[in-house]
Amino acid sequence: MALIQFVENYDDLSTDRGFQFKFYCDKCRNGYMSGFDASMVGTAGSLLRAAGDLFGGVFGDAGNSAYEIQRAVGGKAHDSALQAAVAEVKPNFTQCVRCGKWVCNTVCWNDERGLCSNCAPQTEEEIAAAQAQAQVEQIHSKVRERDQTKGLDLDGQMVARCPKCKAQTQGGKFCPECGANLRPRDECGQCGAKTAAAAKFCPECGAKRA
Repeated sequence: MALIQFVENYDDLSTDRGFQFKFYCDKCRNGYMSGFDASMVGTAGSLLRAAGDLFGGVFGDAGNSAYEIQRAVGGKAHDSALQAAVAEVKPNFTQCVRCGKWVCNTVCWNDERGLCSNCAPQTEEEIAAAQAQAQVEQIHSKVRERDQTKGLDLDGQMVARCPKCKAQTQGGKFCPECGANLRPRDECGQCGAKTAAAAKFCPECGAKRA
């Protein structure tokens, strides 16, 4: 049998009941599946296994033997089925003479240039992709130029969870669950002295903090 020339990647989906293959484009990995080719050996094995279920004994053993034989990799029937599958699916692919890849005709073949889209990219597609990329870059640039912190209290101490009840906060001044002050003042309400946020009394005048 002649050598079988085709795509680099394919899946062998053959079972004991027959042969089937799925071939993939070497560029985009789109797949084309061949039609199912029933196996005479697999059919005979299924019949023998059915007979074994009814009568038991030697019929069942013969069916299991046929099943195991059919599962073996390779063989003339398998090669013939693969060759037929290649002939069936091959018209959906074209081999690029520049890179040697087999690519699908619908997506990855540039018919005007007679090369795959890797070797001869589609001009319109490249322009559209470049325009889209430029737009994304411009959006990022414009967003960075704007002040995204307007209205945010960058100096105030922010807490993710309430120190009293441990509830998750939303960035406000008070806990939405227990009402605890999430931003205690860092100045004494009596004398105006600077105090630590966790201090309960003013270190200067002794006043109790609110």
